[in-house]
Amino acid sequence: MIRIENLTKIFRTTEVETIALNNVSLEVKDHEFVAIMGPSGCGKSTLLNILGLLDSPTDGTYYLDDKEVGKLKEKDRTVVRKGNIGFVFQSFNLIDELNVEENVELPLTYLNVPADERKKRVQDILRRMNISHRAKHYPQQLSGGQQQRVAIARAVISNPKLILADEPTGNLDSKNGLEVMNLLSQLNQEGTTIVMVTHSQRDAGFAGRIINLFDGQIVAQMKDL
Repeated sequence: MIRIENLTKIFRTTEVETIALNNVSLEVKDHEFVAIMGPSGCGKSTLLNILGLLDSPTDGTYYLDDKEVGKLKEKDRTVVRKGNIGFVFQSFNLIDELNVEENVELPLTYLNVPADERKKRVQDILRRMNISHRAKHYPQQLSGGQQQRVAIARAVISNPKLILADEPTGNLDSKNGLEVMNLLSQLNQEGTTIVMVTHSQRDAGFAGRIINLFDGQIVAQMKDL
């Protein structure tokens, strides 16, 4: 699924050079659930952005399903991203002007899925996420847990092979956070590959492997938790 080799990311300004990732190599197999942990500023989110094709590495290679994607131009990265990757963010990233149905439907619209099929798939995923009763509500009318359920529904509506989650329970209380983690765990058990950045030891416990980053380098890995 994922293979990165000697990946380096350097942010430069006229006065400062910051090495966010330093010669990182990593493989994530199909159907794995991997958690990435480490202190603030260690490179976790930078790595996730590169895996999600939201950014490109300064050096090194990134293979997604055996295709080298790290050096693609932005337009080509967007094509690969839309068809293969779903995102779940701490801040939910829902569009305030769209209701629940419309937010969840958006990826299918971008993929030119016919309207009838879009409607059916949206209804199915909202039922699964136990959010059907809020279908016509807007994000500001939802609780944090409900908003994250909508965000997960939007992330999986296009049946991506890979879900990238950045602190998915960071804005939730313990109960709602646990429900969100159970949803992600279920998706993984059904075959979806998940890579998650988290500060939470509890959330990391849902993963089959934990990777620890420090100063842009992998310093430890723990398996079969």
